[in-house]
Amino acid sequence: MAATLASLAWYWPALGGAAIGIAAGIVLLAQGRVMGISGMLAAIPGWAPGNDRVAAALFLAASMIAAGLTHPLLHRPAPDLASGWPTLIVGGLLVGYGTRLGAGCTSGHGVCGLSRLSPRSLWATCVFMLTAASTVYVMRHGLERLR
Repeated sequence: MAATLASLAWYWPALGGAAIGIAAGIVLLAQGRVMGISGMLAAIPGWAPGNDRVAAALFLAASMIAAGLTHPLLHRPAPDLASGWPTLIVGGLLVGYGTRLGAGCTSGHGVCGLSRLSPRSLWATCVFMLTAASTVYVMRHGLERLR
């Protein structure tokens, strides 16, 4: 029986990680800059001086198009927005504030910073991972105790 794209679910994270790593290398070699999504997003309105605004906009547009094209190929259901749009918008703004406060996002610190052996990125990535693990633990176990 021929394998379908959906049956290769284990394969997609490896492919995505390789694509992010290749893109990070291309940005570093072509522009001499670290590829961080938050920095690119800040470059578009001119909040991050020294960045190529057009290149940042094209990169972000290509990322969104690739995600939009990949989702139907995997035959996954549409995400359930149980929290609603207001919660998602507030959460997105808080994440954006946090990435500016932390001088980068997970792609900037976790992929590019760690590969350059940056001590600041090592600490930032540890904080990201501990925060994520703590959040999952509280959401799955801690809130159950409050009920």
